[in-house]
Amino acid sequence: MAMVIDIISWVLLSLGGVFVFIGGLGALRMPNLYTRIHAASLTDTMAAVLIIGGIMLQAGATLATIKLAAILLFLLLTSPTASNALASAAILSGLQPDEGKVEPPEQQS
Repeated sequence: MAMVIDIISWVLLSLGGVFVFIGGLGALRMPNLYTRIHAASLTDTMAAVLIIGGIMLQAGATLATIKLAAILLFLLLTSPTASNALASAAILSGLQPDEGKVEPPEQQS
């Protein structure tokens, strides 16, 4: 049974790492602030769930698991709120969502 829990937890940890990588790549490659916020916030939240879930499986039924669940709840509440606040601040500063849009290159004949 311990081997199964180890395998499941390592799969969750690995998937969390993949989501962190994809979020970082999205934050680098997206054309403007709003798409970067979108890419980073979605993958960041999912990565937190997967990574902390994997750590909770490794910790077993201990006090550490309860603390990790509290941390996860805190992250699930604050991460989307922070992304929303960042986007609202960008709108209030005058940055329009269509600014920074990448236009396709002109067709050359």
